[in-house]
Amino acid sequence: MSGTLNKVMLIGHLGDNVKMHYFDGGGCIGRFPLATNETYTKKDSGEKVTNTDWHNIVVRNKAAEICEKYLTKGDKVYLEGKIKTRKWQDESGNDRYSTEVNVDEFTFLTTKNTSEGTPPTSEPKGKKDDLPF
Repeated sequence: MSGTLNKVMLIGHLGDNVKMHYFDGGGCIGRFPLATNETYTKKDSGEKVTNTDWHNIVVRNKAAEICEKYLTKGDKVYLEGKIKTRKWQDESGNDRYSTEVNVDEFTFLTTKNTSEGTPPTSEPKGKKDDLPF
């Protein structure tokens, strides 16, 4: 064992629909923001405070297509993956960095059906090893 671990587990709500990018070789990538909230009550005033953190989510190939088909802005999802930092250059040639969660497994906790008030007939799930990439 290498003595290190890079594993992320998140439950949150989509901040936007899945944005897809297709490659010439047939692969694709889906990206979306995920909001997680922490709520607590201030002891001195009794005021409820909610802090929201935003995460950049990346799914690939068949998993991305499944997410695009079943998820929309506001849906709740459970994700497992790894944190990756990506370096890129902006229009001015400056180095920029983005920290992303590359998803290995996911479970939809709400879908389009449940958002509209109708319970889903089956809960879509995905696991990197189960999907044909």
